[in-house]
Amino acid sequence: MNKKLLDKINYPSDLRKFEKKHLKQISNELRNELIEVVSETGGHLGAGLGVVELTVALHYVFNTPQDKLVWDVGHQCYPHKIITGRKDKIRTLRQGGGLSGFTKRSESEYDPFGAAHSSTSISSTLGMATAKKLSNDSNNVIAVIGDGAMSAGMAYEAMNNAGALKSRLIVILNDNDMSIARPVGAMSKYLARLLSGKIYFSFRETIKLILSAFSKRFSKRAGKAEDMLRSMFTGGTLFNELGFYYIGPIDGHDVDNMVTILENIKNTKYDGPILIHAITKKGKGYEPAEQSGDKYHGVSKFNIVTGEQSKKKSNVPSFTKVFANTLIKHAEKDMKIIGITGAMPSGTGLDLFEKKFPDRMFDVGIAEQHGVTFAAGLATEGYKPFAAIYSTFLQRAYDQVVHDVAIQSLPVRFAIDRAGLVGADGPTHAGSFDITYLSTLPNFVVMAASDEAELVRMINTSVNINDRPSAFRYPRGNGVGIALPGIDETLEIGKGKVIKEGKQAAILSFGGRLQECLKASEILSSKGIKVTIIDARFAKPLDEKLIMEIAANHEVVVSIEEGSVGGFGSHVMQLLSNRGVFDKGLKFRAMILPDQFIDQDDPKKMYEKAGLDSDAIVNTIENALNSNVVIAQNKNKSSN
Repeated sequence: MNKKLLDKINYPSDLRKFEKKHLKQISNELRNELIEVVSETGGHLGAGLGVVELTVALHYVFNTPQDKLVWDVGHQCYPHKIITGRKDKIRTLRQGGGLSGFTKRSESEYDPFGAAHSSTSISSTLGMATAKKLSNDSNNVIAVIGDGAMSAGMAYEAMNNAGALKSRLIVILNDNDMSIARPVGAMSKYLARLLSGKIYFSFRETIKLILSAFSKRFSKRAGKAEDMLRSMFTGGTLFNELGFYYIGPIDGHDVDNMVTILENIKNTKYDGPILIHAITKKGKGYEPAEQSGDKYHGVSKFNIVTGEQSKKKSNVPSFTKVFANTLIKHAEKDMKIIGITGAMPSGTGLDLFEKKFPDRMFDVGIAEQHGVTFAAGLATEGYKPFAAIYSTFLQRAYDQVVHDVAIQSLPVRFAIDRAGLVGADGPTHAGSFDITYLSTLPNFVVMAASDEAELVRMINTSVNINDRPSAFRYPRGNGVGIALPGIDETLEIGKGKVIKEGKQAAILSFGGRLQECLKASEILSSKGIKVTIIDARFAKPLDEKLIMEIAANHEVVVSIEEGSVGGFGSHVMQLLSNRGVFDKGLKFRAMILPDQFIDQDDPKKMYEKAGLDSDAIVNTIENALNSNVVIAQNKNKSSN
């Protein structure tokens, strides 16, 4: 496709050389480039398509990077990347060694704040605005936040603070009436109904006609009345009460009007927070995206002409689908089972649950804190809530997990999807820490599935845990392709399973590395080293009896998990230390994720880099067996 103007734009300074009359064409060319790029790379398309004109207008009016522009979540940042010096690398998006799918400070000076979780933009830009004020810096600070992200409490905390501080801050509410799923809650409905309604538009036009017929003096007074009435009829009331000067709603796809409004705001002497309410359409300008239910939120590579995605087909079900189908089977028999998610019904599989039980599935929106405490409330009344939340998003509700669930020993069941490294989404979405942050909590049952059959057993087990909280974690992607047990097959809490027996070394596997352990055992066997392999199943409570047995009968014990320090391996080490096993010379090694954030890549390569693949297991065991480290003993010598 011809991109004669876009070809001349490598940085926003190039964009600003064009006349306003060229911005529509530039926007069209940028949209076409975005479609081409994502068709080759996959990624988040719909959000980017919805903010093309907004992106062009912002970089045209404001002097970025001196003026700071922060994109909330970052799903919509691809057009921004194309015109901020990264056009030549844009086809490396979400690939190993390539550009991140989100904003990233280390990637560009045009990314002043890294974001991949929602609702952080107003807080971060308020911090920047305050810093600039303290430094007597007059540059602008702009946050772009979606209506879905605006549903999170953190956004309102930040707005309340901004209003109280009267900080010079520009917030653009990108209202596309759609987060990943349909936005939920009264706030979203309020915005959609009042801010986009005919009442507002017809009312405003009427006011304009009336004002034009009167003198300037009267018009000024009438204008004040219009402001007051506007607040009564629109969402301006909410934002005005929070201390923001409200402008809108405006058409977010009218680039000329957007530029005019932004220029007015840039040049105004108003010294306080401003909110611009822009109405946009997710997937704008690409019919397959516009017609899709999720507006092509996240896509694999696709055919531009047809929009058909080239997804790999597999006969093996995904862990997510196994979870959903198993929970449905239980819910058919148990009316007390409830599904809860935070704006991720399709991502967690609970969209399938909702089709069967619409009255027993609750999407709380981007509100993980509320979701966890909401589940706790249900549990107090004898219900069996399953909070299906990605590991990385559950981090946002850790206080609620501790205070509202664990301390009260409430039987909330946490279905933790996306455990371990997740590939193209990189470190922001990796499930690296849940084993650690849950296993530290007293009276918590923490499980990890080694395959899809074990996942079914863990779901079955959690259904019957009614005296304390429980969690089971499972990775993104498909299972290993084995038969699934029935819903009556449960696990004995705190009991591991011996998979294979050897003599010299033992591997305690917790979670998804079991297949790599089996590969490693075959390699070691060919070298004459026989290993025991145990599927630990539980990080809490530990199978203390089994662990002590293998410690007594093997020279080397290795633990392995898809998690950070402080998790399963640390708890095993604590047990062995307290029992005095190390005093007798046991060689123990804990294989965990390294102490670093691992950039996006193919998951297999990420685990190789992390040192958690079969080769790394082989090397760890061989090195341990060959180790003869002697710790010198200090002898106190008395001097004469």
